[in-house]
Amino acid sequence: MSIAGYEYGGQYKTEDNVILEVDADGNRRVRFRPTPAAETPKAMEQLELAYLAARDDANINQLLLIPCVILDFLCIHPFRDGNGRMSRLLSLLLLYKNGYDAGKYVSFEEQINNDKAYYDEALRQSSAGWDTNENSYFPFMENFLSTLYMCYMELDKRFAVVNGKRITKKARVEATALNSLTPLSKAEICKILPDVSPTTIEAVLGAMVKNGAVKRIGLARSTRYIRA
Repeated sequence: MSIAGYEYGGQYKTEDNVILEVDADGNRRVRFRPTPAAETPKAMEQLELAYLAARDDANINQLLLIPCVILDFLCIHPFRDGNGRMSRLLSLLLLYKNGYDAGKYVSFEEQINNDKAYYDEALRQSSAGWDTNENSYFPFMENFLSTLYMCYMELDKRFAVVNGKRITKKARVEATALNSLTPLSKAEICKILPDVSPTTIEAVLGAMVKNGAVKRIGLARSTRYIRA
């Protein structure tokens, strides 16, 4: 941020901030008041120390602890801008440190954005009463774990293994096309299987159309493939 010329880069907020909610008519209201700027350094220190203590407690499941840390971070809202993006980076860091590395191959943030309304509602529910220690972490924990599960589901599509051996690229393209409930374009299959070249995908789809395994719908860029 300092390279971009923002003097507040790398610094905690110096002014109080609020989380606004805008309704369908464009009316704004304060949904949540994060920790005041003057209390932010102390709150962040307490968060870090509490995490370190909980991390070393053998009775605490790390996968349940991480979303609690992220919720506290978001409720403190320590920076002037970019708190949401920083929370996603922090999520990945803590997941990596605990051996959950699906985020290296599948975008954790993209999975959140696929159902942003669910994420926002979970955050709203879990942040209610946070400042008086009367909130429930469970809605946010459930959303976090669901998002991580979807990452692993997506990863499973991309790196399928059968009997301990990675299946061929041809077989993965075939499985992707045959298992989809909706018609897929070549571009969508490329996104699901980023390590398979578009040429290979096109060749496999062409062969599948020829042998009747899938049927082609549409023309040119609107072409989609679905199980016959």
